[in-house]
Amino acid sequence: MNHVERFRAVMNFQPVDRLPRWEWAMWWDKTIDRWHAEGLPAELTGVFEIHEYFGLDPYKQYWFSTTDATIEAEQHHVEGIVSDMNDYLRHRPHLFPDHGDAILGMKPWLERQNQGEAVIWITLEGCFWFPRTLMGFTKLMFAFYDQPELLHRINQDLLEFNLAILERIGRIGRPTFMTIAEDMSYNHGPMIGRGLMDEFMVPYYQKLLARAKEMEMLTLVDTDGDVTLLVPWLLDNGIEGVLPLERQAGVDGMSLRARFPSLRMVGHYNKMVMPHAEEAMRAEFERLLPLMQSGGFIPSVDHQTPPGVSLEHYRLYLRLLHEYTSVLAINRSKETSNE
Repeated sequence: MNHVERFRAVMNFQPVDRLPRWEWAMWWDKTIDRWHAEGLPAELTGVFEIHEYFGLDPYKQYWFSTTDATIEAEQHHVEGIVSDMNDYLRHRPHLFPDHGDAILGMKPWLERQNQGEAVIWITLEGCFWFPRTLMGFTKLMFAFYDQPELLHRINQDLLEFNLAILERIGRIGRPTFMTIAEDMSYNHGPMIGRGLMDEFMVPYYQKLLARAKEMEMLTLVDTDGDVTLLVPWLLDNGIEGVLPLERQAGVDGMSLRARFPSLRMVGHYNKMVMPHAEEAMRAEFERLLPLMQSGGFIPSVDHQTPPGVSLEHYRLYLRLLHEYTSVLAINRSKETSNE
C-alpha cells in the first residue's frame, strides 16, 4: 500500500499492511536543540526534513494562519489585542493574510500525493481558536454574553477566509485530510458549554465542513486536554475525528471507541513515559494495542515531544513504533483478543 491508501484505509476501518508512522505535532524547538547537541545533524532544522531523517512517513502539513502568511503556529501565543468591535475593525486590515504563495507551493506536494508518495494535510483555525487568539481567554468568556455580535462578526469573517482558502486549494488539488485548530478543552473538559458552541460555532462549522466534504477531505479537530465530553458534540456536527487524545488529561481511547465506534483518533501515546526505559515505553504501546487493532486510530505522541526526551530515548521510541505498527503487532493483538 502507498501512504495515501494506507491512511485512508486506516481511517475507514479497513485492513492495512501496517499502520502509518507519523508524528502529527513533531517536536519542541528546545527538543531539537538538545538533539543537535546529541548527534542530530546540525543542518537538519526543518520539521519535514527531520521527519524524513527519522524514517517517518511523509506527511506534509500546511497551516493557513489568520495572522501570519508564513504558516507558522505561533500566533495563538500572542493574545488580547481585541476588546470590542472597534478594536476588531481597527485590527482587521492586518488579519487574514494572502496565502497565494503557500498554495502554489502545495502543487508539487499534491502531485506527490497523487502518486501515493506523501500525505498532504491542511490546518485551518476554528471558531473558538481565532476569537481567543484575538481577545485572550478571559475577554472571550465575557464576550459570549456581553458582545455576541462581535463574536458572530469575527467568525463570519473567519468562515469567509477559510472558504476562500479551500476554493483556491481546490483549483490545484485535494489534500487528504484537514484539521481544525480549536484547543477548546482543558484537563477537566470543554471550556464552554454545548449551548455556546451551538450558537457561536456550529453555524460556521456547517458551511466549512460542507465544503471540506465536497473536496473529500477527512475532518479532524485538534484540541488538547480532555475531549471526552466534547466528542459527541463534534460528531453530531459532522466532524469525523479528534487528536491528540492527551493521556495526562485522563482521556481513555478505548472508552471513546466503545461509545463512538466510528470516531477517528490520532495520538494518545503518553509523552511522559518517553524519558524512561524501554519497559515503560513498551508498556505504553501495549496499552494502545487494542485501540490500534480496532481501526480508525493512528498512534502518535499525544503532543510535541518535550525536551526531557533524549535523542537515544527517541530512537528507542521509533524502534518500538516500527514494531507495534507492523502487521505482526496488529495480528498479535487480534490473536490476544481471541484467547
